[in-house]
Amino acid sequence: MSDLFSGLGGLMKGISNFMPQDDPDVKVMTAQSEVNDLEKQETELYAQIGRQVLAKGDVQFPELESKLQLVQDNLLIAKEKLKNALSEKDAKEAAKRVEDEKQTCSSCGNRNPDGVKFCQECGEKLGVSMLCPTCGSRLVPGVRFCGECGTRLEG
Repeated sequence: MSDLFSGLGGLMKGISNFMPQDDPDVKVMTAQSEVNDLEKQETELYAQIGRQVLAKGDVQFPELESKLQLVQDNLLIAKEKLKNALSEKDAKEAAKRVEDEKQTCSSCGNRNPDGVKFCQECGEKLGVSMLCPTCGSRLVPGVRFCGECGTRLEG
């Protein structure tokens, strides 16, 4: 069963080579793959140490201990890369949502092209977010009631 998952990991690595390397999803996938590979190496080294300890009864294996330390150091670095890639992806998605909100009319919900200052559907000024008059929550365009407090909104 582990061969199936390792085969899928190899497939994902191959696919990621054809995708844009600056894409946050590719960075996350690449970092996750690196973390998985290093965790597998770590597990294999622990297994080797365990087998040798059982076979010899000796608990000191400096060559394996140094390899294990190297893998563990690399694993920490890979996990940090993954964390950074996930943060970058979240930031990029948040920026895209903000840009989409700026171009979506708060009055009628129409998505307008970039660079337009007024809604092409109803003429409302873009970039103004509607807030509930009762609780101050941000409103989704076109709703009749506030999702936070239930206040009926003027149509």
